[in-house]
Parts: sequence; structure tokens; C-alpha cells
Amino acid sequence: MTNREIANIFDTVADMLEIKGEIIHRVLSYRRTAETVAEYPREMKTVAAEGKLEDIPGVGKVLAEKIQEMLDTGKLEFHERLKAEIPEGVVQMLRVNGVGPKKAKMFWESAGITSLDALDEAAKSGKLRDLPGMGAKSEAKIIEGIDSYRRRATDTRTPLGTALPLAEAILARLLALPGALRGTVAGSARRGRPTVGDLDLLVASENAQPLMDVFVTMPEVSRVLGHGESKSSVELANGLQVDLRVLAPERWGTALQYFSGSQAHNIKLRTLALAKGMSLNEHALTRTADNSEILCATEEQVYETIGLPWIPPELREDWGEIEAAQTGSLPSLISIEDIHADLHMHTTWSDGTRSIREMAEAAQRRGRKFIVITDHSRSATVANGLSIERLLAQQEEVHRVDADMRAQSGFRVFHGSEVEIKADGTLDYPDDILAQLDFVIASLHVSLRQPREQVTQRALNAISNPHVDLMGHPRGQLIPDRDGADLDMEALFTTAAQHGTALEINSNPERLDLEAQFAKRAVELGVTLCIDTDAHREEEMDLLRFGVLTARRGWVEARSVVNTWSLDEFLAWITPRGK
Repeated sequence: MTNREIANIFDTVADMLEIKGEIIHRVLSYRRTAETVAEYPREMKTVAAEGKLEDIPGVGKVLAEKIQEMLDTGKLEFHERLKAEIPEGVVQMLRVNGVGPKKAKMFWESAGITSLDALDEAAKSGKLRDLPGMGAKSEAKIIEGIDSYRRRATDTRTPLGTALPLAEAILARLLALPGALRGTVAGSARRGRPTVGDLDLLVASENAQPLMDVFVTMPEVSRVLGHGESKSSVELANGLQVDLRVLAPERWGTALQYFSGSQAHNIKLRTLALAKGMSLNEHALTRTADNSEILCATEEQVYETIGLPWIPPELREDWGEIEAAQTGSLPSLISIEDIHADLHMHTTWSDGTRSIREMAEAAQRRGRKFIVITDHSRSATVANGLSIERLLAQQEEVHRVDADMRAQSGFRVFHGSEVEIKADGTLDYPDDILAQLDFVIASLHVSLRQPREQVTQRALNAISNPHVDLMGHPRGQLIPDRDGADLDMEALFTTAAQHGTALEINSNPERLDLEAQFAKRAVELGVTLCIDTDAHREEEMDLLRFGVLTARRGWVEARSVVNTWSLDEFLAWITPRGK
């Protein structure tokens, strides 16, 4: 069994135990082990052969025995017993947004619903609304959730935050081998797409075979799909396919351009090449008149030969980038070095894992000049949101840390809050409390499935509030599990520009919200953006690069992003807003 298959069984067991009402610690034990196994860089069968299953973090004797049982028999007896007790369709209901274990159990036991199709039919025929805790709105939410789940079920793409670090780790190992001259991640991962179908790695070398032999025998590899002279393909333990191509260094530029894509961009590029009497493929540019090759060792040479400046890979989606290149109007894209501040992070005061000072020092080590502490507001009880009394007590600690660090190094720590935009459209703190904060983020976390007009009005109310500086992760999406709210984005951008309220590009790969196409339109309408990490722990500060990638895909320049500004510019921006 592969790591993914083992993890899926543990996840299903956790779901079944949750439906049965088992104690949460037992459920979480299976859930955490599923996550560990799914992300583990080595095959469980290899670890088991070495007798080291119990050495895996979080896997004790009992769970190690269950992993061994699955490796030996291809199944887990405990899982089989649960399957005989709880219908598969009831477990599947948990994949639907708005259906938790208690509701799934109620639909099964009280209404005899044992499949997703039956749930869909019951909801559409109005048979759920009279059940305890239900109603017409809950019924409509379930219908929308089932539609969303079915869309996701056909999508086998992997989130960028999972795929890109894996690709980089494999590539680093290959580049450490003798004969590897240069290498990169290509494909949609290089372009910074939020999800990727598979991974493309390119390495330049004069001798491909040794690299291929190492690649197909890496411990992460679950199956070898192909093992050739210049290309090999494997499936990793987590199910992701990785293709490696090794090519001569003099052909590097055309190969990198071709395998970076996108398809639509490449088709336009080939059309331009043909107009100049050349054909373009992964190997070379070829003159159609005499079939002679033009070898390009760099991408810059490829574009120059066709008559264009180099186009950054994040722009290559056929969104007008070739036309902009032809007219000399390509944007000067933001880079991670442009970011001076992080305006959205959490501490132990709410659901973070580090203190205010620890988060500040971690940000300073990463080159930031100032930060804002923005723990959750009071209605976010699941995230230990701050009452007004706790918020004001926290403010005193923020001021102490700010004074100390300001005196030592000039680093600034500001006090803010991520304030809930409640279901009724009001904010979680009154205006007189918001006025005492240095910086206010307003975010949607609840009732995201409200009708378009209603959820949009909630967002507009927040953006129009003179105390709100930033709307956090505006659509509230979670990749790949939750679609964003059905907001009228044009109204959102127009109102944000009118009131001078910034919109966030959230760097967490599970969010990447605003998405690139929305970021591009927002800037066109004069909206200020902010690229934040939303860090709940120190290492999440390193997710900033995913937000920058998303911004670059959206043609965003540094001048449009508030946390590229100097401290004085930042203070001048928030001061007129009543701060």
C-alpha cells in the first residue's frame, strides 16, 4: 500500500469515529497520523522494513501496528468493522461544506439517508428543513455544498503549497549529483498556479543516465511510470506525478520556455515565430527556409529571437502579456525583497503558537521592519477570540514590546485585530474600540454561503467603515476544500478604491486569496493591496513567497502593495483613517 492509501484509511477511520461520537482525542490521533503518513517523504513499507515505524513523529505502538497490518494484508480490520457499521455514503457526507458528524448521523439515523445522491434529493425536495437544527437556509446551504463537493471531486490537482516544496527538495537532490549543471521547476508550479496537476523538473547535463537512475529510485517514489534516456516519470507516495527531463545545456532555453507553459501562451509564441519564418518547439527554434536550428541556452534568447523581451513565467497565461511585451508595457513585478512588513499575524493570545515578542523577533530575523499583531476578535470562540477586556490588555503588552524593540533596533510592533464580519453585517467590536487600534482587518469567516447580495453587502459594510484598514482573505476560500464566497467583486473593488481600504493577498497556500485574476482587476481599479502571511506560527512567515507569486501572476507592482512602503508612508496612510 502507498502512503496515500494508508493515510486515506486513517482519515476515514477518524471520520467514522467522529460520526459515532467517540472522544475527540481518539479522532485526532487518527487524523494526525493520516496527515503525517500522507506527507512523509519515505514509503511506509521502507520504514517498516527497517523496523522504524514507531520512530515516525506521532506514531506510537498501536498505530504502528495498524500500519504494519495494512502493509501485510492490504486492509485494516478495524476499518472493515467500522465500514460494516456505518454506510460509506454517510462518511462521504462529511466532505460537504455545512455537514458535520452530528448532522451526518442525524440524516442517517433520523431520515434514513445513506448516500450523497439521497441527501441531494432530500434537500431539493424540502425533506431536511423540519429536522432538528435545520431550516430552509440550511437546506439550501447543503445543496450548494454538494454541488461544490462534486466539482472538487473531479479535480485531482495538488495545492501549490504541497507540490512546490516537494519539487524543490527533489530538484536539490538531483543538482547535488555530479554532472548536473543547472535545474529548475517548470510547468504550472513555476508559474505559481494555486494548484498543479503534476510536476515538471528540468536539469541540464551532458550525461542524463546517472541522473535518471537516481531519480527513479528515490525513497519518495511509489511507482515508476517511465524510465527513458532523456525523460523519466514517477508517482510519489502522495500520488503526485513528477516528470524529469534532462537536456543538453545548449538547448536549455527552449526546453524551459516550452515546459513552463502555459499552453495558450506557447501557442501565441509559436504563431509569432512562424510569422518570422521559424518554428518553435522544446528542442530549438528552426528556420523554415532551410531547416537549420537556432539553439538557445537561455529563455531570454528564445524571446529575443522572436522579437520580444523576456516575459516572467508568472505572466504566461495569455492574459495580454505578449501584447504588453510588444508595446514595451510589461509590469515591473513585485518581488519578495520589496516586502518590508507583515500586517496580519496571530499569537498565543488567540490561536497562535508564539508570543507577541517571539513573533516580532521572528519577523525581524526575516528582514521585516514592522509588523501588526492581529489576533482574532471575540466571536471567533473556536480561535480563542479576544474579549474587549483581553484586547485592551493585549494592547498594553504590544506597546511594551514595541517600546523595547524600537529602542533597540527601530523595529516597530503595532496593535490591531482581525475583526469578524458577522452574519448580520456588523463588525465584532464597536467603533469606539476599533478607534483605539493601530490597524484593523475585517474578515469573513462565517456564513460564506449567504446569497450574493447579502454576503456582498456585509463585505461592503466593513470596507466602508472608517476604522477598517484592510479586508483579509476577501473571498474566504480554502484550497481545495471550500469555494470562496459569491461576492460581487467589481462592487468590492470599487468600494475599496473609494474608501482607501486595502485588500489582502493571503500568502497561506490554503487561501491565496485574493487570487491572481482578482488582484489584477483590483489594481486596475486603483485598489491598494497587502500581501500578508496570516502566520499562526513562526515557520508560516516563510509562506510569504506564495503570496508574492500570486501577486506576480496578477501583474502587481510593488507600488500597489502597502507593506512595501516605508514606515513613514505606512503611518501617513493609516493616520487619515482615524488612527
